[in-house]
Amino acid sequence: MEIPAINLKAIVLLHWLLTVWGCMNAIPSSYSWSNFSVLAVGVWAIAQRDSIDAVLMFLMGMILTILTDIIHFGIYYTLIEHSSDREHFSEGMAILSLLLKPVSCFFVYQMYRERGGDYNVNFGFPTVSRNRDAYQSIDQQDESSSPANPFNQAQNSNPGGRTY
Repeated sequence: MEIPAINLKAIVLLHWLLTVWGCMNAIPSSYSWSNFSVLAVGVWAIAQRDSIDAVLMFLMGMILTILTDIIHFGIYYTLIEHSSDREHFSEGMAILSLLLKPVSCFFVYQMYRERGGDYNVNFGFPTVSRNRDAYQSIDQQDESSSPANPFNQAQNSNPGGRTY
């Protein structure tokens, strides 16, 4: 199953729209500043199509805003039954933005890999590497060994003594 290609412009536009709708309620300015500054980095990643750093910074900013959004919701959003429909809509859009951020981070990470980024996430589990630069080809022979002396033993070594 192949991962569908999602445009970076669509991700930035979607999160911009959800952030604007999420800011309609009386929430702290830190929510707006954090989300809009990360979206500005996303615009930078759109403008510089070959920049690996821009996409990586956008990805790290999105991951960071997931954490800060959870903190904002825990502190500032309360369950008040007498709140208006506008406040419910605003809170719902902010929560929807938070729920979509991990999916967006996955697609941004795929774009980072497509642009040539090689930041491999390793959780400590042993994996098989495909990097074969350290291997020698079988076709190449080392110049110090010859067919007459295949194990590269010294000719004048005494049979009983080993040198380490």
